[in-house]
Amino acid sequence: MSGLELFAAALGVIAVWLTVKQNPWCWPIGLVMVLLYSWIFFEVKLYSDMLLQVIYAALQLYGWWQWTRAGDTQDGRQVSRLDTRSVAIGLAVGALGGLLLGAAMAHWTDAAQPWLDAALTGFSLVAQGWMAQKRVQCWPLWIAVDVVFVGLFIYKGLYLTAALYGLFLLLAVQGWREWRADPALRT
Repeated sequence: MSGLELFAAALGVIAVWLTVKQNPWCWPIGLVMVLLYSWIFFEVKLYSDMLLQVIYAALQLYGWWQWTRAGDTQDGRQVSRLDTRSVAIGLAVGALGGLLLGAAMAHWTDAAQPWLDAALTGFSLVAQGWMAQKRVQCWPLWIAVDVVFVGLFIYKGLYLTAALYGLFLLLAVQGWREWRADPALRT
């Protein structure tokens, strides 16, 4: 565990907690966190996770815009649900992305866990996109992804990061509860 991992983990807790509370400051704080984690994952040869963090950087900017500028009245996005077809398409895109990235990582890199890391990356991108759009379904997907991430990070000896993702798991459960109770879903 390094000081950099500790700082990135602290920022991660703050960012996810702010997300649960629908506070748009989750996005710039999350941006700093993902940039730090891109370096951490590079150092331990989790290249798909490193790439994921770089993509997250762009998604942090997109999410910040969605939450603060999108919508007809410029009031930001409201919590909403995806229909079943959209959920199925999103999950299929995540699986396909994971397969393609896993094949690339297994063939062209010395990645530690190319297939698992890539699958987590594919589904994390779907969850992050849904989160930026304030889709309530982001939370159960985050719950599933975080469970697997905890095991991967323990395996790689990133114990603080595993604990962070364990906390992310608890925050995802809380986010799912709070967003499902959001008045915007009742209209």
